[in-house]
Amino acid sequence: MNDLSPRRIHEQLVLDLTNPSSKETALLELSKKRESFPELATHLWHSFGTMASLLQEIVSIYPLLSPPALTAHASNRVCNALALLQCVASHPSTRGPFLAAHIPLFLYPFLNTTSKTRPFEYLRLTSLGVIGALVKVDDGLVTNFLLTTEIIPLCLKTMETGSELSKTVATFIVQKILLDPVGLAYVCATAERFFAVGSVLQGMVQDLLGSPSLRLLKHIVRCYLRLSDNPRAREALRQCLPEPLKGPSFLHLLHEDAT
Repeated sequence: MNDLSPRRIHEQLVLDLTNPSSKETALLELSKKRESFPELATHLWHSFGTMASLLQEIVSIYPLLSPPALTAHASNRVCNALALLQCVASHPSTRGPFLAAHIPLFLYPFLNTTSKTRPFEYLRLTSLGVIGALVKVDDGLVTNFLLTTEIIPLCLKTMETGSELSKTVATFIVQKILLDPVGLAYVCATAERFFAVGSVLQGMVQDLLGSPSLRLLKHIVRCYLRLSDNPRAREALRQCLPEPLKGPSFLHLLHEDAT
């Protein structure tokens, strides 16, 4: 393989994903090289059996989720597969088919886990990265798809109990959904949905008093700003906007921010 061009090596690694004896190495190498292989997403999607092989990798660890028995090795391996799915989710020509095949649903069992061990936290964070890649681009198809699934409750769960990094990605996903007019209307359509989001954001603000994070604070504030664009939500926020956001509690964070 040393005599092959980088492109040919990448193509061979994609083919190796369907070979059980070479799959683990191919997952690792492709996840490391994905930034240097612009056509990787289309190769993964259109190569025979490749997407099925990646999904097989994901469902193979479902039995390890409950009771929690996920090892670091198993987590790393499936996270390499998730990194390749993120590549497919990010590419403009494969994003639509990726959604049409409902592939994000295969990740939801990972987001529903509660174990705080490193293998599970890494698994949740990498899964959120796939969803985050979908919402990064303003696309109504993505928002409509996500709203038909349980992604908002799953993100709210992570926003309550995850690590700081997982909370940040989950809050970013909710923020991007809210920025879509359909997403804002959905969350504000019922008091139950609005207060589900509002109560989690409120709890996060309180938590930030003890464990400050400027990046997380910015996403929380952007969520509140977007909610305030809805007249009914704006009225409700007059009563339930967290007190720390009304005073100087976070000024020190903002002063430290150079942006």
